[in-house]
Amino acid sequence: MSGRDLFCPPRRIRRGAALTLVFASVLATGAATGSFSASDEKAASQSARTATVGSADSADSGGRQEDVSEAAAEAMADGKSPVEAAERAVSRSGDRWGAIYSEGEYEEFEEALDGAYTGVGLWARREHDGRIAVARVRDGSPAEAAGIRKGDRLRSVDGKRVDGRPVTEVVALLRGDAIGAAAGTAVSLGLERGTRAWTETVRRARLSTEPVTVRELAGDVTVIGVAAFTKGSGELVRAAVAGTPAGARIVLDLRGNSGGLVTEAVTAAAAFLDGGLVATYDVRGDQRALHAEPGGDTSRPLVALVDGGTMSAAELLTGALQDRGRAVVVGSRTFGKGSVQMPSRLPDGSVAELTVGHYRTPSGRSVDGRGISPDLEVEEGVLERAEMVLSGLGDPS
Repeated sequence: MSGRDLFCPPRRIRRGAALTLVFASVLATGAATGSFSASDEKAASQSARTATVGSADSADSGGRQEDVSEAAAEAMADGKSPVEAAERAVSRSGDRWGAIYSEGEYEEFEEALDGAYTGVGLWARREHDGRIAVARVRDGSPAEAAGIRKGDRLRSVDGKRVDGRPVTEVVALLRGDAIGAAAGTAVSLGLERGTRAWTETVRRARLSTEPVTVRELAGDVTVIGVAAFTKGSGELVRAAVAGTPAGARIVLDLRGNSGGLVTEAVTAAAAFLDGGLVATYDVRGDQRALHAEPGGDTSRPLVALVDGGTMSAAELLTGALQDRGRAVVVGSRTFGKGSVQMPSRLPDGSVAELTVGHYRTPSGRSVDGRGISPDLEVEEGVLERAEMVLSGLGDPS
């Protein structure tokens, strides 16, 4: 499982929702992202409703939203923190993925979906023994300037040991969300390289994201890595596929992809599918559908790589490619976040995101709490195994 200091929990977000915040939508844009504003809900129901499906979560969501809003309003009237009151109301509701953002936190989150973030510019991965290693260092980042290299062991962040922690928690420490850290703030990293152990202090910076990367391997294999589904990433995937050399096979690397905008995941799916169903989802009992545009490349052999850090919109894409028989999925079981949240403004300007439904793969599989099982389960040497699978799939026709 790996991740970068791009998407991580804002300091007031509930721990359960911390792993999935990039599956939220932006209130101002109305994008279909796995959560919906009231206007989104109306438009979606007019254009994509196919059936009515009832669920306890869907039936209760309206009441939860009222309870949270009332709690915030009462706190404001009493001169108390509306955000804290709303958080308590979400906690009482039992909504695992419910979250409260202050107005500033939500603005920062919107910026992240636009492709900007505050961090030090390194990717982290959790090794099989629980240790945290540096998986990659961004060019021109504070981490690179400090001499940190791929393969270094990350032992601590600001004195907090990171061994055994989920990568998402390590990312949160790097970003400094618990203290609302901004660009320019210092963070102390405990590092180890071979027999050398040292502490390095670096300053966070405002960085732009690299959501999609492309690299060529020997044997006519192109690896398209998608770190997160930020705005524009779907078209970047389509461009990468279109630019792949004739005769090349493709590995779509979704490991550590914590999700993002569902519209971008659907656009990415269209790069590999000739139209058709990508997923269905329900919002307060109304089932709708997401379809890919026709014209995708359906001839190239394709392997999708996943792991426990593959979440939300990335799971939606994986499920579509697997169910439609378009890709062989290799790796380990995905995270299992398949719920839909709707954001709404609270009286003080903060934002509540509450669960209103769930999505399913084209064959009707539920992802939430279950994840997606790979066709070939591999823990070590995943990319090498993917190349072997590709070699057995034949040449593009």
